[in-house]
Amino acid sequence: MKTKLAMSCVVFGALFGSAAAIAGEDANAVGISTTVFVKDSAITTKIKTKLAADHLTSLGRIHVDTDQDGIVWLTGTARSQEAIERAGSLARDTKHVKAVHNDLTVRLDD
Repeated sequence: MKTKLAMSCVVFGALFGSAAAIAGEDANAVGISTTVFVKDSAITTKIKTKLAADHLTSLGRIHVDTDQDGIVWLTGTARSQEAIERAGSLARDTKHVKAVHNDLTVRLDD
């Protein structure tokens, strides 16, 4: 009887411990991805704010995306080559930006 009780405790403990470890890993994964998402969106927001303050173009024309490594992609259109270069410069000068891929093209308003 004591042997069955001891074995039951060992099996239950192993199962419970494994479940707790898996739950802990899931919680950590969610925390990391949430932190990365917040950091990425914060960088994107800072760049969009700079672009709007500089009056380069409407925000609807320039799209800003930031990945988890701090790499920024600028896509869309601007009114001149100078505006494209200025947008890239503003993005590069933003805190936590590691690199900028500037895929903006010149497009005059119709």
